[in-house]
Amino acid sequence: MARTIAKDHDEKRAALLKTAAGFFAENGYDRASMNELAKACGVSKALIYHYYESKDALLFDILHSHLTELLETVEALPSAEKPQEGLLALTQAILAAYRDADAEHKVQINALGALPEESQRELRAIQRRLVAIMSDRIEATAPELFAGRPELLRPVAMSAFGMLNWFYMWHRDGGDLSREAYAGLATDLILGGLERIADGKAAIPETIA
Repeated sequence: MARTIAKDHDEKRAALLKTAAGFFAENGYDRASMNELAKACGVSKALIYHYYESKDALLFDILHSHLTELLETVEALPSAEKPQEGLLALTQAILAAYRDADAEHKVQINALGALPEESQRELRAIQRRLVAIMSDRIEATAPELFAGRPELLRPVAMSAFGMLNWFYMWHRDGGDLSREAYAGLATDLILGGLERIADGKAAIPETIA
């Protein structure tokens, strides 16, 4: 007989993922034991294994859920009348999605490489899609520049994610700069940098590896 799924299965799973993400972020994935995790979650280790067959399976679900939700958020963004507005909307959406997900984000940065290669490939495919979306929005703001120097697009897109991905390291809610304000600052830095490159004032060589 097939096992029936409890009505609160999804709620319990979501709570487990959230607590586990915080535990892995604080203690380090490699050092964290399932016994300690069970205590942090206030459940038995057997219950965790009821949901996940291994610690790797739990980590994969944390990261897959986090990245999938982020991808769904940015893919749902409407097209903007002005490319600059579209880039701002994207940076705002990413930072909004990162709210209350600092632990998941830290675990993504620090622990994704601990997973089996097949799991890593699936997660990195989502990451590549996110980078492609950022690249498209950045390219739209300076199509002539990137037509002449296409090798710059990926470095600029990755630099944009660098500004956004490390936001959690120093920002504190209630401080002088809100998430919305920082999204505007990051967008202005990108656009200002592209303008400087287009004007030939940037301190980069004409060709990059």
